[in-house]
Amino acid sequence: MTQKATIIGGGVIGGGWVARFLLNGWNVSVFDPDTEAERKIGEVLANARRALPALYDKALPAEGTLTFHDDMGEALAGAAWVQESVPERLDLKHKIHAQIDELSPADAVIGSSTSGFKPSELNAHGGRVVVAHPFNPVYLLPLVELVGEADTCAKASDILRSIGMYPLTVRKEIDAHIADRFLEAVWREALWLVKDGVATTEEIDEAIRMGFGIRWAQMGLFETYRVAGGEAGMKHFMAQFGPALQWPWTKLMDVPEFTDELVDLIAGQSDAQSGHMSIRELERLRDDNLIGMMRALKKTGSGAGGVLNAHEAMLPDPEGDDLPITVDRVIPQSWTDYNGHMNEAHYIEVSAQATDSFMLMIDADADYIAAGNSYFTVENFVQYHAELHAGDRLTVTTQVLRGEGKKMHLFHRLHGPDGEVAATVETLLLHMDLNARKTSLPTEGVAAKLTAFAEDHARLPTPQGAGRHVGQRG
Repeated sequence: MTQKATIIGGGVIGGGWVARFLLNGWNVSVFDPDTEAERKIGEVLANARRALPALYDKALPAEGTLTFHDDMGEALAGAAWVQESVPERLDLKHKIHAQIDELSPADAVIGSSTSGFKPSELNAHGGRVVVAHPFNPVYLLPLVELVGEADTCAKASDILRSIGMYPLTVRKEIDAHIADRFLEAVWREALWLVKDGVATTEEIDEAIRMGFGIRWAQMGLFETYRVAGGEAGMKHFMAQFGPALQWPWTKLMDVPEFTDELVDLIAGQSDAQSGHMSIRELERLRDDNLIGMMRALKKTGSGAGGVLNAHEAMLPDPEGDDLPITVDRVIPQSWTDYNGHMNEAHYIEVSAQATDSFMLMIDADADYIAAGNSYFTVENFVQYHAELHAGDRLTVTTQVLRGEGKKMHLFHRLHGPDGEVAATVETLLLHMDLNARKTSLPTEGVAAKLTAFAEDHARLPTPQGAGRHVGQRG
């Protein structure tokens, strides 16, 4: 049965929550008195539909159903998760939470997107709200800070992991939780640097994105400094740089006065820095960059990449009819070239992914490789029939043309969003002894499964284009 989430407040953060749940197969209801809420959420969803599936090498679940409601009770009916994302006013949150508590199911998780208020403040007049503080864009960034009653946070963690997020349960109540305390410290120092004429907004941003920002994305703060300590590690780093903490380098406890002059100075520099792009253009640039970095982190399982790998492993494998479906995914923006369609190199990448998936089907898996066995590709032949574009749903079916002895001969059909064959890749592989680095026979179990596929697929017609060579007519 499809689960339901209710989002109360449809701004930037609320819209991100809508997208995160909806694109992971949940039904989502929205309550927001703003007459522009449906349009605003629609624009967030357009970005999310373009971005989130591009992180994965599997297809996400079919989208749930999105509904908008004028009545809060109607919106909350049957909800397993309720997320409040109204403005940061405690009196407003108290009013909304009282209504949510009365109208929502007793077993629903009720989360607040608050960036600063503690559960004790949110529940001062009774209630069962936990802090579930996300980061923008909610549909891409995995972190959610959870603060509140232990059992509810544990239940919330399970739900959040199921939609690809990383729940971080804060051990103690504290103003601004964890991440925003760092951001506030950096923000204060940045304001002083601009006010004192040390740097412009653009120069400060360059200092972050050209240096430590990249390091933090994969290693965080303490691990970065551990590496900085060299072979002697963290103790050496702290002994060497600890005294610097006593030096007057920062103004973390002082806040520059927000005068009209300072606001105008920062706003003017910000306009000069990126005013040539619309907010929607900046959002898409941000999303494309995040996708590229997060996909790179998937390779090593570091940081957000590990969260993506864990969530991807939860996604069901596709099932085919006559032929196994070995790839079912969305084409990311980074796979397209100057012609606007998928670059030829990625046809090979997809076929390699299909081959890897098929190897799992015959038990030539990670354990098999660790035992010193594998298949190596010795020949590929690609035929292009139609264009594929970013955002297209791409599925691959795999037919075994031959599976005997040391050889595995596969024919991959790449199907575009309309189901038509956009390309084919014919692949020949040889079984290898990884220790001797020579060809060898597969184990009996793998050979038997490969033979079973080959015999089953032998009843099918020979694929059109199989056995061709470059330049062959017809």
